[in-house]
Amino acid sequence: MKKWILIVAGSIVVNSCIAQQAIDRHAVVARNDPHNEKADPLSSLSLGNGHFAFTVDVTGLQSFPAYYEKGVPLGTQSEWGWHSFPNTENYKREETLKEYELNGKKITYCVQVKEPERSRKAVDYFRVNPHRLQLGNIGFEITKKDGTLATIDDIKDIDQHLYLDIGQMVSKFTVEGMGVRIVTYAHQQQDGISIHVTSPLLKEKRLSIKLNFPYPTGDFKDVGTFEGDSNRHQTALIKSTEMTGAVRHTLDTTNYFVQYRFNRTVSITERRKHDYIIQPDDNFEASFFFTPVLKKEPIPSMDQTFSSSKHMWQEFWRSGGAIDFSGSTDIRAKELERRIVLSQYLTRIQCASDFPPQETGLTYNSWYGKPHLEMHWWHAVHYALWGRPELMEKSLDWYFNVANGARDIAKRQGFEGLRWQKMTDHDGKEAPSSVGAFLIWQEPHLIYMAELAYRAKKDKKILQKYKDLVFGTATFMASFPTWDSVNKRYNLGKGLIPAQECFDAVKTFNPTYELAYWQWALTVAQQWRERLGMPREKKWDNIIKNLAKWPQANGVYLATESTPDCYTNERYITDHPAVLGAYSTLPACNRLDTTVMKNTYNTILKVWKWETTWGWDFPLMAMTATRLHMPDKALDALFMPVKTNTYLPNGHNYQDDRLTIYLPGNGGLLSAIAMMCAGYDNNKTDNPGFPKDGTWKVKWEGLKPMF
Repeated sequence: MKKWILIVAGSIVVNSCIAQQAIDRHAVVARNDPHNEKADPLSSLSLGNGHFAFTVDVTGLQSFPAYYEKGVPLGTQSEWGWHSFPNTENYKREETLKEYELNGKKITYCVQVKEPERSRKAVDYFRVNPHRLQLGNIGFEITKKDGTLATIDDIKDIDQHLYLDIGQMVSKFTVEGMGVRIVTYAHQQQDGISIHVTSPLLKEKRLSIKLNFPYPTGDFKDVGTFEGDSNRHQTALIKSTEMTGAVRHTLDTTNYFVQYRFNRTVSITERRKHDYIIQPDDNFEASFFFTPVLKKEPIPSMDQTFSSSKHMWQEFWRSGGAIDFSGSTDIRAKELERRIVLSQYLTRIQCASDFPPQETGLTYNSWYGKPHLEMHWWHAVHYALWGRPELMEKSLDWYFNVANGARDIAKRQGFEGLRWQKMTDHDGKEAPSSVGAFLIWQEPHLIYMAELAYRAKKDKKILQKYKDLVFGTATFMASFPTWDSVNKRYNLGKGLIPAQECFDAVKTFNPTYELAYWQWALTVAQQWRERLGMPREKKWDNIIKNLAKWPQANGVYLATESTPDCYTNERYITDHPAVLGAYSTLPACNRLDTTVMKNTYNTILKVWKWETTWGWDFPLMAMTATRLHMPDKALDALFMPVKTNTYLPNGHNYQDDRLTIYLPGNGGLLSAIAMMCAGYDNNKTDNPGFPKDGTWKVKWEGLKPMF
């Protein structure tokens, strides 16, 4: 296979005396290909294209979904696949609002009200609906010699290899000594897969394809295995021939299709409702494509899907950033490189959509399939830092579609501008949340990503494109703080919950991270006005100048001004150590005292309840340590032995039984690594996140510095 050696515009930096050479990108990718030799519910593998993903077990299809449902489930999801249960009680979103008196104003928030009972039921309805769909399972059905169906325990001699360079899954196994080999690809422009299957079991008609349609559970976590009441949804074969056809699936007002194509004659029968058996009689190729509207033109063949996959993946790995740790003697280098390569792959297939992704991507539902905008930074910013800003901009454009909803929220609460949603759906509707409704740190993300988009091209067209979103965001940010006439300053809060979500919204004010982010984002918004030849907004400058100082006591920054006991009270040493965010993703400013921040970092290391943290907290720590010139601690943070910092054989960041995958951890890792290599503005050190003791040989190209 052809190797790729490519010089990418940008730096090639080597922390060693070895002569600088282009990275052999093919070698780096290939040595980190996932390889399964046993069935493991946490080691399923996914194929996809950013707006569609198909997750398989060791058979190369979704043959044993029940075995994987408590691990990494065998999902089939797309960006367009959504459903709502009928609103038979005619619930209104207004029924989820609760009025709070904050800072002398009465403000309504969309929260999880418990009384009256109808409001509680309205909350339940709008949290669940709409929800993302598990579109269907495509798997093998294998019959043993005695006529019984094979189970996962009957699958032997497993040899499954995902070739990342071309997006090819090759799965080999035996059942009762008879071999099966399947090659699986995902198309890169359409939502479907193609397969090539060879096995002597086919001639004996002991190997068939089962196409099954589950029903949504409406649960926080939907793993796509619920059969439900078969009468609540309908499936039907349409336009079926011996080699082509389609199945229509109808759930209430939601309709979609699975179109299929074979290279030889097959029989297809409906064994029971929502369960179809496809029986070829010899080695075969097949394509299965999921579509919201039935397509008249033929769906792609195996060869066409292979060509699409190979072209896209080779272009992907050739473009953007690359890192090579070969030659390093630190025993962690090999594992870190594996996490980096697999995180690039996983975020490309799970998070490169036209919409902000849910935290479990396109594998299975968490929070009912809804995206969380405070996590959008962690899903998307790394694309720009890795020289692929177009992938970040795909989902950034979504904000145009939901701006009216953001404006309505701000107006309802008595603010100006655009107050961005937190837990939402593709239409930008607010989901009721007693935490999410009070979060504010998602607000500056839009400005951060827009600035990255501009920085990537330095093109005035970017300023023109996003200026209304940037200025609308800044307008809300300037209207949100409250003037404190006693201390002669503007406060953030009361009436907010910081990124560290363990605080009381009604009592909390002036969280350090949000104060820093507010000042930075308003400053950047003013720069946008100047770049466009517009005068500075006086109100924004007033907020920037007079925003409350970062709260501190005893030589450390406090999580919030309202909690001076935040490092001694067990209630507050849990969840995200977000105070470090003031000097992780954000550059130094005139309010930063690096000695105080270093003391804060070391205090958190000593007192924190690490078992309560999340996957992106470790990249957060690493970025702060890098800026503080503590590369040893940056690496230690990335390898902290905490369950939520686990990276599975498939590359996914594992949290717990509920969140067996967590893509903000993968995206955060990539952002942290970009900074640890390429640095940040005004940084003077090569590879600032890696020790200079000779144990790390760090070669990189195509990465961009952080702000």
